[in-house]
Amino acid sequence: MGRARLMDIFDVYIAYVSWGSGGKRRPVLILEENGDDVTVFNITTRYEGKGEAIRAKYFIINDWRQAGLDKPSYVDTNSTVTLPLTAVDSKNPIGKLTAADEQRLIGFIS
Repeated sequence: MGRARLMDIFDVYIAYVSWGSGGKRRPVLILEENGDDVTVFNITTRYEGKGEAIRAKYFIINDWRQAGLDKPSYVDTNSTVTLPLTAVDSKNPIGKLTAADEQRLIGFIS
């Protein structure tokens, strides 16, 4: 008997995201929960200093406060990340994209 699905698409959670020899806790946007893994987009506040090609794939979250974020933020749609569920603070989301931001994001990645 598997556990019940806890996360919904467009929920924002805090997760430990690792790369190479490091990593950090950061906000992520849930795209899909699949068994023991979750697929996410990273959320970042860093936009300035990025190359034009990278910035072109950064989606600005207009309603960032409602998404549970502390400051203006972007969804990095350059690539998805698959994390084990154990890397996500899965008790409660910190927020969720508003319906308006959801619709804008769907259009942005289409």
